[in-house]
Formats: sequence, structure tokens, C-alpha cells
Amino acid sequence: MPRPAKLREPSPRSGRTSRARRPWTRRANPVAGLGSLIWLVVVLVPIYAMLSASLTRQDQLLEGNPLKPPPDPTLDNYNTVLDSGFGHLLANTAIVAAAVVGLVLALSVPLAYVAVRTRNRWSGAAFRLFLLGVAIPAQAVVVPLYLLIAELGLYDTLPAVILPTAAFAMPVSVLVLTGTLRDISEELYEAMALDGASSLRMLFQLVIPLAKGGISTVVIYSALQAWNGFLFPLIFTQSDGPRVLTLGLFNYVSQFGVNVPALLASVVLSGIPIFAVYLVARRALVSGLMGVGGK
Repeated sequence: MPRPAKLREPSPRSGRTSRARRPWTRRANPVAGLGSLIWLVVVLVPIYAMLSASLTRQDQLLEGNPLKPPPDPTLDNYNTVLDSGFGHLLANTAIVAAAVVGLVLALSVPLAYVAVRTRNRWSGAAFRLFLLGVAIPAQAVVVPLYLLIAELGLYDTLPAVILPTAAFAMPVSVLVLTGTLRDISEELYEAMALDGASSLRMLFQLVIPLAKGGISTVVIYSALQAWNGFLFPLIFTQSDGPRVLTLGLFNYVSQFGVNVPALLASVVLSGIPIFAVYLVARRALVSGLMGVGGK
């Protein structure tokens, strides 16, 4: 009787080859490339026009093509801005931005921590009520705020700008931080609880280090709100002492005309600091907005 044929075992090399993944290949996407190019042009053309106009003399601004490079570039507009109290405006704006960021972080991080860790209906209801601030525009409450600030004796001071700016930045900040803190694993909380850690220790040793993405998002968001704020400084300040950069742009608007090159030079100088902050923390900002800042 013939012997049955012996089955051949697959060699380890062939098994690895069969289970190996196919190499990932990058495919060209001309539609996405064209869209990205169009968006790049839309973003860069206004920036180029602003920089070009800020280097142009006022009497040459309306001559020729506005996108044409200035025939005689000059830094006189930047000297005009720096000689007209720009340093004072920049210092006030930096103080307002730093104070707003500090207040928002000091209040929003504990609030988000309590909203995530407290398991009862009252905390959920308080959290939803707090988020109603997202739907309330600042213009709707500016008159009550004006009366309240006047009664407190804060009118025409920097705190009159800092406090309402921080208050209106709080709802979005709490919303972002709540999503970030929910990404922290429950096992980490349980491990620290077994070690006898208090809630305050968990906040500083666990929550804050793992929530750097969300915290960076809140820092940039609140700093932008303070840096670009115009309504509150306009309504709640009057003299030159507490004036900020957004109000300083009025220095180049007169009854008989507008010094457009100096105005644009002031815009360029005022945008450099906040743009530098964005460049430093842009990755944390994007990850925090995507809800993965705690991972």
C-alpha cells in the first residue's frame, strides 16, 4: 500500500511574507492640492498687501497696483508707530492678556475637574447652566456690565477690561477642558486613590500634567480673546492710561483722513507677539481642539 503523502509545513519565511502588510503608498490628490493652493493664496495675499502698504509712503499709497511692491520702501511708518506710545499700549495689552489667562486657568481647571469627577445630577445641571454663557453675546449684557463696573469703582481701569473678558472666555475654556479630562483613564484615578491621594493632590499631580494639550488650547484661546478684544476696552475705558492696542489704532484716524500705512504698520507690530505664542503652542492647540489633549 502506498504511503500517504507528507504535508509540507510552511516555512517561517513564507509565513512572515504572507502576513506582512502591503507597503503604504502615497497617492497624488490633485483636487486637494489645488484646494490647498487656493487657500494659501487667499491667506497670503492680504498679508502681503498689508506688509507692502506698511512700507509705502502715504502719498504713494494710491498710486499704481496695490499688489505691486513699493517703489521706495521706507520704515518711517514703523518709526511713527513706535514714537506714538506703542510701548505703553503693548504693555497694557500684555497685562490684560496675562491676567485673563491666569484667571481663566485658575477657575476653569478646577471647574472642569469637578464636572468630570462628580457623579450626580446637580453637577451636571450646573455644568449645563454654566455653558449657557456660550450662547450669550457680550453686546447683550454690555449695559448691565457698565453699570456694575461703575458701581464697583472700576471704570477706566485695566480690571474693568480684564474681569469681563475672563468671564466670557470661561464657558468655552471649561468645555474644552472637560473634554480633555474625560480622556484620562479611570484606572489612574483609582491607583492614586489607593495610595491615599486627596482630590487636590490628584488635580496637581495627575490631571494638570496629563491635560497639557487642553490647557494650552485654553491659554491661546483666552489670550486671543484678550489681545484682540475691542468692545470692553471701548466701553469701559476713556483715558489714555488704560488704553490697549485695539484702541490705539484710533491714533491714526483723524477728522480729515486716515494714515493707512501707519495704521497697517501698527497692526503688523501688534500681531507679532500673539503670532509667536501661536507658533510655540500650535500643536497643543490642534490636539486640544480635537479632544485628544489628555492622551
